[in-house]
Amino acid sequence: VRTPRSPLRIFSRGQRLPMRIITVLLVALHASDAMRASPHRLKSGGGRLMALRGGRRGGGSSGLLSDYSAIEWAGEDVGEGFPATGRDARHVKTHLDNYKLLDFSPLLNTASYVNVVAEREEEEVALSGLKVNIADQTIYPGSFKLHNDALNMLGDLWHLPKSASFDEYGCHAGACTVGSTEACLLAGLALKFRWRKWYAARHGLSEAEVRSVYPNLVISTMYQACWEKLFKYMDIEPHFVSPQVGEMVLRPEDVRAAVNDKTIGVVCILGNHYSGHYDPVASVGEVLGELNRANGWQVGIHVDAASGGFVMPFQPEEEVGLCDFRVPAVLSMSASGHKFGVSMCGTGWVLWRDRDDLSEHIAISVSYLGGKADSYTLNFSRPASGSAVQMYKFLRLGRDGYTKLCASQMAVAAMIRRGLAEMLHTPTGRPLFTLLDAGDKGCLPVVAAQFNKELGLPYDSTDLQHVLSERHWYVGGYHMNFNHPLTEEKTPLFSDADADVAMFRVVVKANLSPMLARDLIAAVRETCDFLERTGEAYQKLHAGAKSQPFSSH
Repeated sequence: VRTPRSPLRIFSRGQRLPMRIITVLLVALHASDAMRASPHRLKSGGGRLMALRGGRRGGGSSGLLSDYSAIEWAGEDVGEGFPATGRDARHVKTHLDNYKLLDFSPLLNTASYVNVVAEREEEEVALSGLKVNIADQTIYPGSFKLHNDALNMLGDLWHLPKSASFDEYGCHAGACTVGSTEACLLAGLALKFRWRKWYAARHGLSEAEVRSVYPNLVISTMYQACWEKLFKYMDIEPHFVSPQVGEMVLRPEDVRAAVNDKTIGVVCILGNHYSGHYDPVASVGEVLGELNRANGWQVGIHVDAASGGFVMPFQPEEEVGLCDFRVPAVLSMSASGHKFGVSMCGTGWVLWRDRDDLSEHIAISVSYLGGKADSYTLNFSRPASGSAVQMYKFLRLGRDGYTKLCASQMAVAAMIRRGLAEMLHTPTGRPLFTLLDAGDKGCLPVVAAQFNKELGLPYDSTDLQHVLSERHWYVGGYHMNFNHPLTEEKTPLFSDADADVAMFRVVVKANLSPMLARDLIAAVRETCDFLERTGEAYQKLHAGAKSQPFSSH
């Protein structure tokens, strides 16, 4: 036997020693090496002895003295103030891991749309992108070429025709953004500045005079939180259209009544986050065409495809209709790559039909980094991880892979939907739930429901959410109202439903397998049995704590 550090042969050739003796000898030799090289390492839990005892150098929390509770750091209240000294990397990693232990399992969180699974190669791509500032196109031309290639692939997916400037720039007008929130803010600003230029020319106003005119944006009350930021931050008035609870989509005739000459655009939501319905983009476009011709307006559509941008293209056209740039009125379109695009969290995309009179209004020319380039995004420096991981997924899955993934998720959603539809209220034998989503096709893989109102139950969907979380599952439970972004007044979500009634949704992401879906259905059944047994007692117990923890993302 030879050790890595010594050629000494400790027993004669051919002689066999018991394995336990060999192990003890090796441990002793390595411990001696570690003490000679760095005696203090045993105090902090490092060295080869720790590794031989089961610890992992550079990570993990097992092994000799590897738990940071064994050092003086244990008595400190970390987080109260800035640390005075540095710490061992392994101990810091353990401390940060402990924060995550307090989280819900992301894999069992069906309230969120955000992708939570990644392949090892994908994680390596993300780590590589963290070192690249994608804003510096002069230093990182290859990484920016990757960004533009992914942008063009998305344009192809959404049937975006090449504009007159395509050959000059080599890509469509657009950008990878920090989620779809930034994408929607950019699209909204482009619509506002485009409208301002048109309105000033139409009414003979100077730039200073037109700035005092308050524009509006037409959108369904089922909007995502990003649009609330646009209304608050960018001085734009929301013209809300309230859908009916049985439809949950933007009605074209309601749009007709909401549009005027101060309207910068209409937002069509491709897969609202409450129920997964698609707004009828083509029909809204036809109405806007009529209004524009009759009044000399130029009102167009932004398609907020935060959730549906990577679902709709992989569904049969006869189920979804025309929802992208094939509709002439569509001026821009955005999506979250980190949702059904299955990229990493924080990936978003925005595309414009043209640079002229659209994206040019928000483009900033940057030259101080050594070259000249246009920047579309709200912030400047950012890692290249989002666009790189999205490109990885485009190449990894392709159109065929995304189509199969979409079909699989829709099938699991249908399975959960059937499970809820078959549940009966035990005392009465009547259906326990009323389904609210769009069904098994032409929508997102989302299941939305509420307790059957005819049963007059003393508990609701938010109670279901709270109790179900004790089974490790998390669903999105929320009431049918929202706070108006400007007045903060509680406003009904629908034109024909009680604002205080609750509903819930289940988002079927890529990791939600049929086996997990069966467990979720069983957990819902057991939770409902518990709520039925406790009845009003549970409602009274939690009346003060019930809220709307729902996140639109």
